[in-house]
Amino acid sequence: MRPDTPAENVDHTAEAARLERTAGLYPEDAEPLLLQAAAHLELSGDRPAASTLYDRLLSSPDSLDTPHLVRALKASNLWEYGHEAEARAIIDGIRAAAPRDPAPWVIVAESLESHDELEAAEAAFTEGTRLLLTDVPEPPYSTHSLLFGRHRVRRMLGAAHDEWDLLADTLHSSPVSLDELHDPKRVWSLGSDNPAELEAEISRLRAELGTYREALSRPFPVAVLHWPAPELTELVTAYPTLSADYPSHEEHLATIESSLRELSTSGTPNLGIVTGTVPSYEAFAASEGTTPGDGDLLPQYATTLAARGRAVAWPPQRGASCWCGSGGTYEGCHGLGA
Repeated sequence: MRPDTPAENVDHTAEAARLERTAGLYPEDAEPLLLQAAAHLELSGDRPAASTLYDRLLSSPDSLDTPHLVRALKASNLWEYGHEAEARAIIDGIRAAAPRDPAPWVIVAESLESHDELEAAEAAFTEGTRLLLTDVPEPPYSTHSLLFGRHRVRRMLGAAHDEWDLLADTLHSSPVSLDELHDPKRVWSLGSDNPAELEAEISRLRAELGTYREALSRPFPVAVLHWPAPELTELVTAYPTLSADYPSHEEHLATIESSLRELSTSGTPNLGIVTGTVPSYEAFAASEGTTPGDGDLLPQYATTLAARGRAVAWPPQRGASCWCGSGGTYEGCHGLGA
């Protein structure tokens, strides 16, 4: 399915089946593909089938990259078709586990919010924000939705701004402020006969649409390709022409970090790292009808891995292991001086 395909022209059931077949062909990418398939099943209205896919993924949690995300999606889906008690139990388990990924927190909090559990939603947003952003100088792009969602719920509750709300205001780039976008009185303006109120609401909706379009234009991170040392040795031995791109493994790692810092400084959001393997790269080259020794193929390979959901967000969360695989924390490894 093309990303610009209108929603009304999508056969969600057929698209889910296609993604399941693709997951069978590429088992290393099964997790993101099956999550997309489950999303299509939810959109088609077949929520029990979506739950079956979530259960299929959770049957082997040790092999999942994002088990808490899968559980959060399952809980949200269950609640939508009447399994509230089970959904609440899963949500409580996720909050107790305190995942270091913002996505499960956002899904859990928005699920509570959609069922008018505003106090519980604000608590979940706040727990995730405090866990992931305490003493963090620059919030990663992936945490912005956590801050914006928390701001929205607190505005609905009539809570006074705190430091996290002010940070959300700072990160928000739309010409219409978050306070205005999240104003609980907006619903009344939609039924107003006052042209000025209607015009103001149209401006707010346009601003929101612009924000959504910006997010959709970056469905996966701008990713830099990383080769572990054994893979890089195998790669340049098999394809010596690539030695010009990779003089040494140490220089390769340093280039990754410096490239990502330059992108971040230039204002590029949603950055990540994808890890390559020689067999995967050779298969990609064959699918493109070219030789793996062609250095121009490397950025395309990185983008393809990112599109398959293989990117790891950069920079890592505070206290997380470094992306290079050294085993040390990012702050004590390639994050020194960041």
